[in-house]
Amino acid sequence: MSDNTTRRTMMVDTQVRPSDVTKFPIIDAMLAVPREAYVPRQLRDTAYIGENLPLAENRVILEPRTLAKMLDALDIANDELVLDIGCGLGYSTAVIARMAQAVIGLESDESMAEDAQATLSDHDVDNAMVQVGALKDGAAEHGPYDVIILQGAVEILPETLSDQLKENGRICALFAQGALGVVRVGYKVDGQISWRDEFNAGAPVLEGFQRASAFEF
Repeated sequence: MSDNTTRRTMMVDTQVRPSDVTKFPIIDAMLAVPREAYVPRQLRDTAYIGENLPLAENRVILEPRTLAKMLDALDIANDELVLDIGCGLGYSTAVIARMAQAVIGLESDESMAEDAQATLSDHDVDNAMVQVGALKDGAAEHGPYDVIILQGAVEILPETLSDQLKENGRICALFAQGALGVVRVGYKVDGQISWRDEFNAGAPVLEGFQRASAFEF
């Protein structure tokens, strides 16, 4: 068993399972996807630590516990289409691809998107593709989606995204509240999203999801 396989098992046993994540598809995906392949090269030795890993300014790979608990709350089925916003180097997209029918990873940084697509292809993840675009705009041309997930915090959620969610679909986002935020899952019923608090976590606010600051003289 390679070092990284051992680290993956350790990550699941010490970070994921103790957080009450027991659904087999999530455990299976997190044991199978080589997280070290989807992090910046200089961070590969720290790929499995229980912290957000920096990607770029205000961009991180969410810690394993946060991602696992988000996926647990969303309960993605194998016939569903998922939009993964802020997919970075593709780790979350690769994990979700093992649970969903198909995944669109959306990334605003062109070079990260290229790297993500290349790594996904190298690992034969053939039910996922990465698209370049502003995160707040979503990817309407591939929607509507059964599930939308955001890999970073938000202060506000643009209507553009709720419009891309199917009726009875789910969306999961981390709402920033100071240093620690609250992860909520929204359920779309009769065109409106009703939110339910799930757990606390922290991450930087994604570009385009900041509340407009009040104008000061």
